[in-house]
Amino acid sequence: MPKFVSYEEAASLIPSGASVMFGGFMGCGNAHRVIAALARLGTSGLTMISNDCAMPNGPDGDDFYGVAKLIHNHQVSKLYATHVGLNPEVATQMNDGSLEVVLIPQGSLVEMIRAGGAGLGGVLTPTGVGTIVEDGDHVHSKVNIDGRDYLLERPIRADFSLVSGCNVDRAGNIWYKGTTRNFSEVMATAADQVIVEAEHVVEIGTIPPEDIVTPGILVTYVAYEEES
Repeated sequence: MPKFVSYEEAASLIPSGASVMFGGFMGCGNAHRVIAALARLGTSGLTMISNDCAMPNGPDGDDFYGVAKLIHNHQVSKLYATHVGLNPEVATQMNDGSLEVVLIPQGSLVEMIRAGGAGLGGVLTPTGVGTIVEDGDHVHSKVNIDGRDYLLERPIRADFSLVSGCNVDRAGNIWYKGTTRNFSEVMATAADQVIVEAEHVVEIGTIPPEDIVTPGILVTYVAYEEES
């Protein structure tokens, strides 16, 4: 059974220097409350694994939306992502040398995370052959199979995965609402510890079994606070 903690407690579990997978796509599906707490703590030297770095301004009215807070605060030292064009601070920090950025094709990144969660040795893909992708530290080698070149991409795991669930029951089972599911499903399989920020905590049995996307056995902590 997962342990229930506050947003601040959840953020404090992540030490400086940790590698963290952040579920989300342009901030949709980010664990916004725990990320805000992590920003307040000033935890530094993080390796961020995410689809993108959200945006300077989001629909919630914040100056920095979701994981963009951590980029703005210079709390991330290395970034694995697929697209960063919506957050100009990434380019600024990459150019001044304060942020190491590793760009990976989106489908490849998802498969590498899935491989990390499944205990596979890597992913073979033709995507990126003949491009700068070949030079990334995530590429083990280039191999030729039946006359076609492929990149052998290393599996990716992290110390923590931080995801957000709409309904989370007291056993940690997660139902994601709509597209907030995005990367969270695979990220929840590929980390030593999984923290889910719950929008709503429901009783066991409330979520129909066929609607459970991430089973509670994968979840270490549930971050949740009753609204006053």
